Amino acid sequence: MLTPIKIDNRMNAYLGAPVGGGKKPVVIHLHERYGIVQHTTDLGQKFVDAGYVTIVPDFFSRFTGDRVALARGDDRCDLSDEEVLFDLDAVVNHLRTIPEADLSKIAMSGVCQTGRQPILAAAKRDDIRAAVVLYGAVYDADWKAHPMRPEPIDKLMQEIKCPLTAVFGELDNLIHRDNIVRMVTVLAAAKKSFDIRIYADAPHGFLNDTMPGRFRPAQTEAAWQQITSFLKSVFAGEWKKDRAIWRFQADTWE
Repeated sequence: MLTPIKIDNRMNAYLGAPVGGGKKPVVIHLHERYGIVQHTTDLGQKFVDAGYVTIVPDFFSRFTGDRVALARGDDRCDLSDEEVLFDLDAVVNHLRTIPEADLSKIAMSGVCQTGRQPILAAAKRDDIRAAVVLYGAVYDADWKAHPMRPEPIDKLMQEIKCPLTAVFGELDNLIHRDNIVRMVTVLAAAKKSFDIRIYADAPHGFLNDTMPGRFRPAQTEAAWQQITSFLKSVFAGEWKKDRAIWRFQADTWE
């Protein structure tokens, strides 16, 4: 079970570890724009059940507004790259105190608004071994520099040091298909390894079973298999640093 913890005496988080002894790979799993809600911890627990020490940090720890409104989607907390990397340092430092955590095998998962963060971390750190993006990272605004996020997403993708997997839905009204194709093109041109898929009849947030209008059970099962198979193969050493593996699969309209 995920249990609540405090990181650096300032950041709320949840932590869980698989049953059984020995060190396990780590997943740093991030929340959507709502902050840590039930769906966030549900996915975190699924990573635990899949065999990973999982930590779910609150990257909105500096937010002083109405958390209830935030969880409804009626308020917003913007993240700066500088703050994210600072908080990520604190998360990894905390993981060093967890005996079960194998820090040679760290993955980072970002969802929706935090989809940028695994790519940012994989570009700026040397200890991220796998990046997981769930319908995020390539919104229209991500391709432009911003005072809080000075490097556009294409520049960060060119700098990542690990393989990336990404999950998208063909009905996503926030991330256009052209941006996903552009993501594939940028990564391939930079000779980065990736497994990116677009699922048919799936809207934005289609893994979220707390939102019946969005949830797609069959696509969710396939996407989860994609993610867990990717992590297993990366941590088994099957994605070689001297080889570029490109996998792009789409089931979408013409």
